[in-house]
Amino acid sequence: MDTIFALASAQGKAGVAVIRLSGPSARMVAEQMCGADLPARGMRFHALKDLSGAFLDDALVLSFQAPASFSGEDVVEFQTHGSPATITALLRCLSEHEALRLAEPGEFTRRAMENGKLDLAQVEGLADLIDAETEAQRKQAQAILAGDLGKLAESWRRDLIRAASLLEAVIDFADEEVPVDVTPEVRALLGKVTADLEREADSVKIAERIRTGFEVAIVGPPNVGKSTLLNTLAGREAAITSEFAGTTRDIIEVRMDLSGLPVTLLDTAGLRDTEDYVEGIGIQRAKDRAEGADLRVFLSETPTDLQIAAQQDDIHVRPKGDLRGDRVGSVSGLTGEGVTQLVEQVSERLLNRASSRGIATRERHRVAMITALAALSNVSLILDSGPDQYDIAAEELRTAIRALESLVGRVDVENLLDEIFASFCVGK
Repeated sequence: MDTIFALASAQGKAGVAVIRLSGPSARMVAEQMCGADLPARGMRFHALKDLSGAFLDDALVLSFQAPASFSGEDVVEFQTHGSPATITALLRCLSEHEALRLAEPGEFTRRAMENGKLDLAQVEGLADLIDAETEAQRKQAQAILAGDLGKLAESWRRDLIRAASLLEAVIDFADEEVPVDVTPEVRALLGKVTADLEREADSVKIAERIRTGFEVAIVGPPNVGKSTLLNTLAGREAAITSEFAGTTRDIIEVRMDLSGLPVTLLDTAGLRDTEDYVEGIGIQRAKDRAEGADLRVFLSETPTDLQIAAQQDDIHVRPKGDLRGDRVGSVSGLTGEGVTQLVEQVSERLLNRASSRGIATRERHRVAMITALAALSNVSLILDSGPDQYDIAAEELRTAIRALESLVGRVDVENLLDEIFASFCVGK
């Protein structure tokens, strides 16, 4: 394979920059630049020089011998001063080596997968970890990166292989009397795997929301303080506020971290009957987005006077609490009255939902599990037909096994790889 290089740390000025090389020529090129042999594994401080012998920078040089490296290949990393000029000079020097080429997005990680250092689910977990903005996202990504989904898929696969082997044993001895009825054990294995798959498939939506973010819509009639409340929650002037009804025409979004969960707050147009064409478009968008949100905060006198039906866990608060004699159950974005309590309510409801998350985090995972469940359902029906149909049942079991193998990238994932690795930065 080619030897690749790239900046592995963030672009821009920093105290330290990391430049990574991976491939069969990594050590050779690094030793030329250092003017000394490198240990098979370890770190040393060296002066780096270009092809003409001109000094580039002092660097801490780390070497990793295959297969004990992130990519499974020989890897060398230069930790240098992080000025843009230094980084540019070093990358220019590396590009002049015929043995090297610049890495493509995600290529280091792709090589790690191809060399058996990571499975496909772990690759996705690594991408999620790089993008993690909240504590919940970090923990979820770490679990996937640690291989939890792969371990679970392997346990399901092992049980299904056992079930298939029992059925195939009956098929192999079809002309002889089989002393033991294998059906009870097969059904027990199918029941265990089916229950696990159903639980995980049902929890994917919550795990995916932790990865992408929950949406909380603030809805209510015009001029009750929705935009003022959003600005107070955001800590900035995210939405235009005025005393005129209908000021908000489009959806205003603010990304926040609530109790470690990623949350996008939505300020929507005031809900009312209107003959204004543009405002009507905004109101319809508000309805659609609010109905699709994970949680709604109704800011109104009564939740029944709105055009959107409340769902379970939705929150109702009365507006303009600063102007009320009885402030119980009210909120004021202008003075902050009741805002802390509202944030606590929203956080509590979302945390309760997040507690039901499973290990699988993506729609791809859910589709694979649904495919496996459909095959297992077919197996249960076929078993009722007796041993004459066991060959068909065994083939359905193989379909389920292949679906589970696709979770970790063993089969049928080549069309996904370019899309997945394109989301990585060049140095990863």
